[in-house]
Amino acid sequence: MTDGPRQRGSAAPSTGEDGAADAGKAAGESSVALKKEIGLVSACGIIVGNIIGSGIFVSPKGVLENASSVGLALIVWIVTGVITAIGALCYAELGVTIPKSGGDYSYVKDIFGGLAGFLRLWIAVLVIYPTNQAVIALTFSNYVLQPLFPTCFPPESGLRLLAAICLLLLTWVNCASVRWATRVQDVFTAGKLLALILIIIMGFVQICKGKYHMSMYPANAFEPFQDYDVGLIALAFLQGSFAYGGWNFLNYVTEELVDPYVNLPRAIFISIPLVTFVYVFANIAYVTAMSPQELLASNAVAVTFGEKLLGVMSWIMPISVALSTFGGVNGSLFTSSRLFFAGAREGHLPSLLAMIHVKRCTPIPALLFTCISTILMLCTSDMYTLINYVGFINYLFYGVTVAGQIVLRIKQPDMHRPIKISLVWPVIYLLFWAFLLIFSLYSEPVVCGIGLAIMLTGVPVYFLGVYWENKPQCFNTFVDKMTYLGQKFCVVVYPMEEEKKNEEPGDEIEMKEQSVPLSAGDEETPKSADC
Repeated sequence: MTDGPRQRGSAAPSTGEDGAADAGKAAGESSVALKKEIGLVSACGIIVGNIIGSGIFVSPKGVLENASSVGLALIVWIVTGVITAIGALCYAELGVTIPKSGGDYSYVKDIFGGLAGFLRLWIAVLVIYPTNQAVIALTFSNYVLQPLFPTCFPPESGLRLLAAICLLLLTWVNCASVRWATRVQDVFTAGKLLALILIIIMGFVQICKGKYHMSMYPANAFEPFQDYDVGLIALAFLQGSFAYGGWNFLNYVTEELVDPYVNLPRAIFISIPLVTFVYVFANIAYVTAMSPQELLASNAVAVTFGEKLLGVMSWIMPISVALSTFGGVNGSLFTSSRLFFAGAREGHLPSLLAMIHVKRCTPIPALLFTCISTILMLCTSDMYTLINYVGFINYLFYGVTVAGQIVLRIKQPDMHRPIKISLVWPVIYLLFWAFLLIFSLYSEPVVCGIGLAIMLTGVPVYFLGVYWENKPQCFNTFVDKMTYLGQKFCVVVYPMEEEKKNEEPGDEIEMKEQSVPLSAGDEETPKSADC
């Protein structure tokens, strides 16, 4: 690996692979490209599908538990939704100013340098995405298997096996076609929204009938069921912010968006208010059927809600949770693989991860890497502990990225910006972010410290793997041979960027690949519709 962007296809292969390199040069004109297949509907599906996972169905009680009253809990949901929208506005400007896949990793790297970007990538590769995907997959398997074990918990081995099957199936779909992956995301996002709309409608019916808990009355809404505490209220805002996690995932696939300068901001402006609306009114609906104490005692709020109001149709709720988590795994696999693809393209991960299939035009090595790392995480028993440790770091980089927007305005004021928002918005976001960050450090210094330590393990890795260019020849030869074997196994080629002729300021960079024929029939085989 080398520091900074690599020249696509310029790495000298080891002896024995020279023929493949020459073939790649000869085939320069016969190229495939990452096709822009994500339209506005699919873009909204990625954002909504990644934000709305299982939490709103299973345990939306973290906010209520710490807010201490129904009224304040609803205010927390609204405020955190507004702050999320402000953060998304900042990311929209960055996304069209630096139109590269990789999201905040790409922005932090370009603005603050290679080490800062690598640390963002390192913590995502090492912990964040494997653990999150493993937990979502386990939630899916739990809700699928629970009806088969009505009187006890499903066996742990069965849960992990079904979770692994879910991951393998969705990895295959993502490897097969970008279009298939986005269609799966669209369908399952629509399914979870329909389930939440059903919950909201049932809540309105209860209100119209006058059948709702007394805490819904305006006079009682702010009556606490426990004493108000500033620390707990801050924790409620932190829980609310985590519930909106995933709002920045569309920025990871910017290069595959149709007309990103238009559809990226539009998708953000549609999706964040929609999720905020759903979160607020779903919580109102829950309180129409349950008291705050019942809601806090439930391990699966939507299931309890269904049992109380849907009668014989109560089976809809556990199925909705399973479908929601299935779609959540698909969305996370789709976006995280693009993050790893972008990191490899910049030389921060092995170059094999930056290659795409010669016919299907999907980043198969990055998807396989994502799947394998998640399955390995399924084999550990410390997933939830790791999530607690690195949740603070994930939130830390949100603020660093938004701060980068201000730095970029100062360093390059004349840079072409298709969208340019007032600097008041990033300042507001950073004030809220700093408040939550300081509170996190104060309330859980050990957890935050361990998270920082995990992140800093990436510093020696960066200097050894990226910054150090003159590595031993035997090491380079070994890496080249492994890359070549991976190329043959996955039938992939290494992309290169070519600027379009007569490019105007702000025009995109077209992603193309050198087609290295890996078999005699590859040049003859027609490409799929994804290319």
